[in-house]
Amino acid sequence: MPLYRYKALNAHGEMLEGQMEAASDADVVTRLQEQGHLPVEAVPAVAGAGRSWTQLWRPHAFGGDRLVQFTQQLATLLGAGQPLDRALGILLDLPEDEKARRVIADIRDAVRGGAPLSAALDRQHGLFSRLYINMVRAGEAGGSLHDTLQRLGDYLERSRALKGRVVNALVYPAILLVVVGLALLFLLGYVVPQFAVMYESLDVTLPWFTRGVLWLGAFVRDFWFVLIAVPALAVLWFDRRRRDPAFRARLDAWLLERPLAGPLLARLETARLARTLGTLLKNGVPLLTALGIARNVLGNRALAADVDAAADDVKNGHGLSASLGKGKRFPRLALQMIQVGEESGALDGMLLKTAETFEQETAQVLDRMLAALVPAITLVLAAVVGVVIIAVLVPLYDLTGAIN
Repeated sequence: MPLYRYKALNAHGEMLEGQMEAASDADVVTRLQEQGHLPVEAVPAVAGAGRSWTQLWRPHAFGGDRLVQFTQQLATLLGAGQPLDRALGILLDLPEDEKARRVIADIRDAVRGGAPLSAALDRQHGLFSRLYINMVRAGEAGGSLHDTLQRLGDYLERSRALKGRVVNALVYPAILLVVVGLALLFLLGYVVPQFAVMYESLDVTLPWFTRGVLWLGAFVRDFWFVLIAVPALAVLWFDRRRRDPAFRARLDAWLLERPLAGPLLARLETARLARTLGTLLKNGVPLLTALGIARNVLGNRALAADVDAAADDVKNGHGLSASLGKGKRFPRLALQMIQVGEESGALDGMLLKTAETFEQETAQVLDRMLAALVPAITLVLAAVVGVVIIAVLVPLYDLTGAIN
């Protein structure tokens, strides 16, 4: 079923935003009304294009550590023999955030009213992903909710750790670029123009590279706002363009073809896909359903399209490894491991092994790239700063030598 984004007012007058799978927008409106909300908007959600840059900074009632802790704590309480509503009641007192407490209270009330946990989670305005809800639903059907939550908590923790490793690998180079870039702008916009005034008063003939640096310094001093406006407009343009599915697909396909970024992205997305598929299959979710869920965890639209095509092939009786290999974007090692899992009848375990293999490879590649990237950035920026300093000081040394 298609995915819709919606806005609705709850009984307290608060604006709720989320996503919901439904046959039509009218079905979304009906379900929101059944939940006691006043629908405001229901529009189709384009995969990968629903979030703006500003939404990245909005607080999430159940994101990151909080979701992992909630899942693990609920699994622990159920494993200790606590009834589900009693376990939710215990968890209700743990969060300090009022929004999180309201979410848990709503889930507990729905469970006490006879609704299954998966249905109670589905009511929470898109706070819980399709993966999360479908795994819980499969655990309820199989009578193993406790084991399901344990696997889910492990999956969320591993996924978050991998994402955190990627972010941490990029933080230091980004900070280095920003700090040295600001220092270079200060050097060009303030220090270099001082030398320009001095050389004008001395009426000396300057080398061509010195004249170029002095002109650049004057430009930075007089038109600094252009250096701020152009990048800002570029970011806004890119943010708008990336919402276009065709542009996003072309961009993602182009990134996969880059010599350094492509293999790293492929490994990262393969690990994410394999971890999701393996966890779902181990929990009893059918392969076709698992593929439909797993493709939504992929950030690269080109690889997601390959998964969609593979799901159609699997539906027609083809093997998963051969179907994924048709797009020629997933690593060959991953396809071979999946093929071994299919032939041995242990696809779920082999997918999880594939995820571990590519998570380790991704970590090693990131460590090597970081080890090489930081010195490379330092050398390049030091060379740029050095050229600027030499360009403004060489005429001064020549003048001093002539006087002596």
